[in-house]
Amino acid sequence: MTSYVIEADGGSRGNPGPAGYGAVVRDAAGQVLAEAAEAIGVATNNVAEYRGLIAGLRAVLELAGDGAAVAVRMDSKLVIEQMAGRWKVKHEGLRPLAAEAGSLVRRLRVTEWTWIPRERNKHADRLANEAMDAAAQGLTWKAGGTAPAPEAPGGTAPSGGAAGGLRGGRQTDLLDAGAIAELSAPTASVASAQQRTATGTGPRTGTGWAPPTRVATSLLLLRHGETELSLERRFSGRGEAELTANGLAQASAAAERLSREPYRLDVIVTSPLKRARQTAEAVAARTGLDVEVEDDLRETDFGDWEGHTFTEVQRRWPAELTAWLADPDVAPPGGESFAQAALRVDAAGERLVERYAGKTVLAVSHVTPIKLLLRNALLAPLQSLYRMHLDLACLSLVEYYADGPAVVKSFNDTSHLR
Repeated sequence: MTSYVIEADGGSRGNPGPAGYGAVVRDAAGQVLAEAAEAIGVATNNVAEYRGLIAGLRAVLELAGDGAAVAVRMDSKLVIEQMAGRWKVKHEGLRPLAAEAGSLVRRLRVTEWTWIPRERNKHADRLANEAMDAAAQGLTWKAGGTAPAPEAPGGTAPSGGAAGGLRGGRQTDLLDAGAIAELSAPTASVASAQQRTATGTGPRTGTGWAPPTRVATSLLLLRHGETELSLERRFSGRGEAELTANGLAQASAAAERLSREPYRLDVIVTSPLKRARQTAEAVAARTGLDVEVEDDLRETDFGDWEGHTFTEVQRRWPAELTAWLADPDVAPPGGESFAQAALRVDAAGERLVERYAGKTVLAVSHVTPIKLLLRNALLAPLQSLYRMHLDLACLSLVEYYADGPAVVKSFNDTSHLR
């Protein structure tokens, strides 16, 4: 017979990103006996979920001691299946946590390992979000309120105690703002929806974490449609190539997609070059938004190679092309290197995120600037530009959190063209 029920959850705002867990212990009748929650710094969802399980197991041991009968219910299929022994723990980073949980399980009598839908795990999910919100304010989650959190060395996120705050009864919503939506939403619309219901940001403290962000700043990156130069695979930098009929159709397809749920664009910005402006104007016509020009979103200047095919460049400038392909600091003759372009594009991205915090921004640009923004979000080296491919009129999405890292949510999505 089961005497206790553990419901546990964990989350990460970035995966990896600022993370936290929550756990609740109930009796067989469903009465809440104890709660635990803690922010654990930067971690993945799975690590946070395991930490939530461990906190729940410790709470039962504290309440009832060894040998207590307990059912474990979580919305993490991975943790449930691994702890039940049906799946192997393959990830090296999870093995120590699985081992720690296993040592606690052996002191109890676990009667079931059950996966439950997220709707049935709202209590533990709320606790995890409360802990992360508290950490973002420089506070620690604790029974009945919060307390200033000690700053970790180097300004990292506070981690709190081994099991976080633990208490009986019901936890009042930390920020008195109702249920907090999950931050790792897969579409820009969720960020927009959160923005419409978010309240307050709380004081900034010295933890190195910015004020809590219930909503990401979503930067949708749209490459322009087809031009004659792209059709013929010619270098197309600062020149004013126009969209072909097919390119206009591609822009229209992107516009139709972006005018529907779930996107809800707030702002459209574009490169000053005509092919990008034409694409942006197609979206503006469908959404009713104005188009703002951001000069630093223009394509790289290919100098003497402008309008030439790759084969033509290879024949006329073989040494220069070889050097350019090998080193992002090398510029085409009379042109701009990727390293030089990165300086202005990164600055443009920072301006957009700062200017339109919490908004959904569509940036219409070109291959190189979009790759550079993605590379920046991933903290990847400039050489990563050579490893990316972007189709015409493709969409990518980067979300920026004030209390965590930038997150690439989608890449080279052309589903609207099919």
